[in-house]
Amino acid sequence: MKHPIVSRDEWIAARQAHLTREKELTQLRDRVSAERRALPYFQVDKDYVFTGPRGDETLGDLFDGRSQLIVYHFMFGPDWSEGCPSCSYLSDHLDGSIVHLANRDVTLLAVSRAPLAKIDAFKARMDWSFKWVSSEGSEFNRDYHVSFSPEEMAKGEVYYNYRSSSFPSEEAPGASVFLKDKSGDIFHTYSCYGRGLDALIGTYHFLDLAPHGRDEADLPWKMSWIRHHDRYTD
Repeated sequence: MKHPIVSRDEWIAARQAHLTREKELTQLRDRVSAERRALPYFQVDKDYVFTGPRGDETLGDLFDGRSQLIVYHFMFGPDWSEGCPSCSYLSDHLDGSIVHLANRDVTLLAVSRAPLAKIDAFKARMDWSFKWVSSEGSEFNRDYHVSFSPEEMAKGEVYYNYRSSSFPSEEAPGASVFLKDKSGDIFHTYSCYGRGLDALIGTYHFLDLAPHGRDEADLPWKMSWIRHHDRYTD
C-alpha cells in the first residue's frame, strides 16, 4: 500500500478522525467486558488433581488463597519434547503480570498434560518463573476442550472454540477463568480460545501500532513466523 505524504495539518485531521474510531472501539470493548463479567457461572463438580511444585494439588489449591484463578492452557503434550512456540510466545508475557494480578486477588498459572519434569525443564530453558502444573492423568484438559483423543483426530473433527471443526494438533491453546466463593465452592466463569487469546499477547498490540502491523497475511499460517525466544538466531 502506497501511503500519501501530507502536511502536518492534514496528518492531524486524519489522526483525529481515526481517534474517533479508536474511542468507539474502546467503548465497545468496555461494554463487551461488562457483558463477559455478567455471564452466568457453572459450578465445577469434579475433583481435579494436578502435579505441581508442592506435589499433588487440587483445583482449589491452585487459587493459592485468592478468590479468582486464570488458567492458561499451554500446548505441551505428554510425548512432546518441548512446548508449543505460539504458546511460548504468549507465555513470554506472563511473568511481569503475576505480582500485579496477585494484588488484585487473581492467581495466574499455566496447565499442560506434559509430565512435570518435562514442564520444569522447558520452563528453566525459557527462564520463566510463573507457576506451571501438569494435568497428566486428569480429565481437566478434555473437559475444557484443549486436548483431543486419537479417535477425534482420526475423524478429523474436534470440539474447539464452541464449535466442531478440524484442528491440526491433539493439543490446543485456551484460557479458563474460575471463581472460588467463601464456602470453597468453585465456579467456571469464562473460557476463550483461538483469536480470543490475542488480548493476552502484548507483542501483537505493539505490532498493531507499527507501520507494517503484524505482517502475517502472506505467511503459510498467521503465527508461522514465531520461534521460541532462544531460537530466533537459528
